[in-house]
Amino acid sequence: RHNDSNLLSLGARFLSKELALRAVDLWLRTSFDGGRHERRLKKIKDMEEQA
Repeated sequence: RHNDSNLLSLGARFLSKELALRAVDLWLRTSFDGGRHERRLKKIKDMEEQA
């Protein structure tokens, strides 16, 4: 929601299959808020382009 991520990491030892599936479903349905968070993403993109 805040960082427009395309990676989700879940701990198999700590989550049941049902809870993991709920977390994935929520993650997939959550859209990027944009707004003030876009500035931080631009900083990251600029650093990636300089590397």
